[in-house]
Amino acid sequence: MAFLVGGANSAADTGYDIDNSIRFNDDDSAYLSWTPSTATNDDKLTFSFWAKRSTPSANHKILTRYDSTDDRFYIGWANNDKIVIYQKVGGVESFNLHTNRLFRDPSAWYHIVVAFDTTQATEADRIKLYVNGTQETSFSTSNYPTQNLDLYYQTATSVLVKIGQYDSSQYYDGYFADMYFIDGTAYDASAFGETDADSGIWKPKKASVTYGTNGFFLEFKETGTDQDASGIGADTSGEDNHLAVTNLTATDQCTDTPTNNFCTLNPLVPRHANFTFNEGNCGILQGHDNNFVWGTMPGKMNSSSVGWYFELRLGAAPVGATGYGLGVGVGDFDYAVETEGIGTTGGWSMSSDTVKSMGTNFAYTANYTLMDNGGSNRVDLSVDTNVGEIIQVAWKNSKVFLGVNNTWYAADAETDGDPANGNNPSHTISSTYNGDNWMPILNSSLAGAALSKFNFGNPPFSISSGNADANGYGNFEYAPPSGFYALCTKNLAEFG
Repeated sequence: MAFLVGGANSAADTGYDIDNSIRFNDDDSAYLSWTPSTATNDDKLTFSFWAKRSTPSANHKILTRYDSTDDRFYIGWANNDKIVIYQKVGGVESFNLHTNRLFRDPSAWYHIVVAFDTTQATEADRIKLYVNGTQETSFSTSNYPTQNLDLYYQTATSVLVKIGQYDSSQYYDGYFADMYFIDGTAYDASAFGETDADSGIWKPKKASVTYGTNGFFLEFKETGTDQDASGIGADTSGEDNHLAVTNLTATDQCTDTPTNNFCTLNPLVPRHANFTFNEGNCGILQGHDNNFVWGTMPGKMNSSSVGWYFELRLGAAPVGATGYGLGVGVGDFDYAVETEGIGTTGGWSMSSDTVKSMGTNFAYTANYTLMDNGGSNRVDLSVDTNVGEIIQVAWKNSKVFLGVNNTWYAADAETDGDPANGNNPSHTISSTYNGDNWMPILNSSLAGAALSKFNFGNPPFSISSGNADANGYGNFEYAPPSGFYALCTKNLAEFG
């Protein structure tokens, strides 16, 4: 299985920045909802949004209107990673489209536009689907609507419109950004995005559109939970069609967007079946024995030139266990793929030069150690483990620095680590592997990673004092050391 290091959208400077996204965690049963007051333009509409999936191979609904199994409308992903567009009214299927292409890259932002115009004479023109600016024309299932068919989304005014939920199930898991709903006009993708002339990457642009009576534009700039202009579901189109918020909070607002894509964990890495993620692939719901978790990032982050920084907040401790709960640090991605090979569930043998981490023991003699190779060559730091503490990881110029609550530890266990000046690192990477691509890594035993949460700059937990890097990116518990930056595409474009 290949690692997905490059995302579908990794543009550095688009000229139009999307500032915020919203993170849906399916375990929270989160969704947005709204009931249109008026049925209008029941044969034309457009839905445009950016999405970064967290859990491929799952049924995730995006835009829905559900009254019963006989009366329903939805746009979403099926568990085979195909995009599905579906409607049934009065027990009769109105339309049903399934793409042949699969969309399952968890590091990528996808731009999706669905335009309906059932007045068109040619059936294939009645529903048009665009992904990253390209119209999808190949479908494994292609039942198009009849001419002038009424769209259930527009006609069933007493039924909630929902974003991210379907029939009290199939909750979305991932991120949304720049979400438009257009009432009464079928726009193509060029209304919302354009191809970058230099990179050839599809990128967003500010749309100039007519929203219509039921139209809305969700920028996710606010953090409130009321159905008004202060809420997460605030409509900024000018139509004031604000959406109600269910099980979303201020910590679900992110700056991980299509114009600045942040690192997350990679759910496609083979791992034990009980190793599960949440919180937009920034949280670990359940850990398991003898396994590795890798970050995924659109770009190359070797150990030279510029420093990279992230944090991990420790989660719940297993009871009655002994042994090391977890190690968090950086691993040699290139070595793992090219030398060891990653194609089976479970851990693999890595040399002492290719994994550098700090380990914790959540059990009776809880303390931190510095570790090579996921556990060998341990250096006891004599620092007790406490749930909620922050482990810090920074690497630059062959040196890995590891800290706890802003105390940085040197290789001899002294507290004189100095990442800003490059002095007294926790580990030093050998010249053999220095030029390889190094990625965030966590290795777990005894379920020790359970409920721990990574902060790559978009924390899935409350921060007591926000700190950005020198470029203004990220939101960290502690200030990144001078010369170290958040793992995001804008920083990679500048320094990579």
